[in-house]
Amino acid sequence: MRTALLLPLFLFATPALASFVPPEGCTATLTVQSRGCYVANYYTCEKDNPGDKWRADFDQEGMFYLSKIDRETQWIESYDLNPTVVQTLDPNPKDPANFSNLLATGRDDFEFGLSKDNGEHSNVKGFDRLTGDSVTIDGVTLKRTEFDYVETDDAGNELRKARGFEYISEEYRNFFSGQSEWWDGTQWLPLEGSPVQFHMPGDKGFGATQPIFECDAVMSEATPLERLWRASDGR
Repeated sequence: MRTALLLPLFLFATPALASFVPPEGCTATLTVQSRGCYVANYYTCEKDNPGDKWRADFDQEGMFYLSKIDRETQWIESYDLNPTVVQTLDPNPKDPANFSNLLATGRDDFEFGLSKDNGEHSNVKGFDRLTGDSVTIDGVTLKRTEFDYVETDDAGNELRKARGFEYISEEYRNFFSGQSEWWDGTQWLPLEGSPVQFHMPGDKGFGATQPIFECDAVMSEATPLERLWRASDGR
């Protein structure tokens, strides 16, 4: 199922193709152009559970990341591309991410395990918190959140950690990147991926696979950390 779902997307992962086309049985729902030179296309599939969503991320070279969340924004599965590595949520998480709880109480703590098909395993622990601020970006109302999380291996060694701010949409039941800091092992590095444009079906920019914001700046810097940052936020 995963391979069958992924293969059609490879056909649309190159910069030469202007419009995103989801796999058969799936429907594209939203395109988001963000700072930091990347664009995300969201879609849903008939065979998935109600509320499940997919996100395909593109940079100037094509699609580099694919992820799936459920209605409560749990990381269900993700694919790092070139080479392809599949990561899935372990069964029975200790404290599953819960979007409804975040909206109802203003804070959601989470703790869960992740497994990769290359044998690697990690554990994630952190929180999301509503700051009380709301913003409107390109006509879409978003609530601002604060987050902090650490990912460790089974021996307790830190693999990565991050903190910062994101945005959520009650309408789309989704998180969108914001201003954050990511620990590279020696220092905190600032990163910015806030949404700039939202395109719905019928809009001129809907289905775009070429990012348009801050691409010159990104191309002049080291890009591996940028990709790490995007792939870390699998929601």
